[in-house]
Amino acid sequence: MHNILVIDDDIDMCHLLDRFLTKNGFSVQAAYSRDNAFSLIEKNNYDVVLSDFRLGNTDGREILQKVKEKDPSTQVIIITGYSDVKVAVDVIKQGAFDYITKPLLPDEILLLINKAIAKKENWEDNPDLTESRKKKKKELIDGNFIKGVSPEAKEIEKQIALVAPTNYSVIIYGESGTGKESVAQAIHNNSQRRSMPFVSVDCGALTKELAGSELFGHEKGAFTGALNQKIGHFEMANGGTVFLDEISNLPYDTQIALLRVVQERKLRHVGGTREIDIDIRIIVASNEKLTEMSSRGKFREDLYHRFNEFSIHLYPLRERGKDIELFANHFLKLAANDLGKEIHGFSPEVVDVFRNYRWPGNLREMYNVIKRVALLTDGGEVQLNSLPHEISFHEKFSFNLDAAGEDQQNTVDRPPKNDLKSIALSAEYKTIVEVLKQVNYNKSKAAKALDIDRKTLYNKLKQYQLL
Repeated sequence: MHNILVIDDDIDMCHLLDRFLTKNGFSVQAAYSRDNAFSLIEKNNYDVVLSDFRLGNTDGREILQKVKEKDPSTQVIIITGYSDVKVAVDVIKQGAFDYITKPLLPDEILLLINKAIAKKENWEDNPDLTESRKKKKKELIDGNFIKGVSPEAKEIEKQIALVAPTNYSVIIYGESGTGKESVAQAIHNNSQRRSMPFVSVDCGALTKELAGSELFGHEKGAFTGALNQKIGHFEMANGGTVFLDEISNLPYDTQIALLRVVQERKLRHVGGTREIDIDIRIIVASNEKLTEMSSRGKFREDLYHRFNEFSIHLYPLRERGKDIELFANHFLKLAANDLGKEIHGFSPEVVDVFRNYRWPGNLREMYNVIKRVALLTDGGEVQLNSLPHEISFHEKFSFNLDAAGEDQQNTVDRPPKNDLKSIALSAEYKTIVEVLKQVNYNKSKAAKALDIDRKTLYNKLKQYQLL
């Protein structure tokens, strides 16, 4: 059972939260004053502290500091009124998990607490780690896991070191899974903004209706369902860096609003009238060339030129020769440590397969593959029979994937004439690729053209590693 501490000088509010959270399976204690709260924090361990920002002779900042001194892994959620939203955002920058505004909504409280507990339990996000895990976490955050010994890797490191100290906007190009977010994080960590927030936004997950709200925030009542004021990603990153992943997926209408933010470093909440000054660095990433998207009318040319102060092109894993085995050993060490196993590298046969496999999913795919083989390996070296079928038998049935979306010739190695399954798979794969090209990679249109539903298409894309 997870332990929650509620801190509020409103006794009725404490009782209300106590009953609600207890009913939902939490162990709850309440404090009504600064001294009472500090005493409980010293004596007990909590997963989440839910604290009102204004507490008579103290505030949320002092509560946060006290909690983090006792146990850095405890997540703090600040309860605030409408007028204190800005200071609540400042407290988040100092280490609070999130804030919630009054009036409190039961479903919102429950969702936020569960997210906070998940963060505490996740060792990658938990600052209270053993020294070895802290070191591993820092390596991942700094982007060290994408470093290699190949000339391509050295060139990327050189470009990061060159642009990081500046305030230039940066475009990072690369196929899916090549580590674009890690490069953006490394740029931030080596800049003068490293002590300020790094906020990552997946533009592909932003719907046309909610993109403006998520990025720029909204006022209460701005649209149906806007029950409270919301701070957007840009405002949360004030002073730091915003990373816009897959920027090419950003709705065109939102691109227009974004252009003004980029030009003037001012934003306005959806439904608001007040302009808010922001100081941010913007890094964007795309697996498509923005110039080509601009020529097709899918991306604003003026916005592209605003972003294009510096660009970094990440090489796919299949083109990084000497790095492949280095990355594989690094991921194996991480996976083995997580599982508490002693695994001593890969057999020569596995290394040979890794070197010849095309890795369409790049580093992300490799890490997932390594986690699987580590689970299937009891000790010693990883053997060929631990690899997924599509990798271990890639010589028999291999693809030249158009992962970057460029108009290249897709080829499939000719399967053995007597292998009917491979022949059928080869034909199916080529048909899907051709249809995707014809509909400009629109999955809904592709599913309709193939006379299958989207779920079936996604399963096929996953099977052929086309996602």
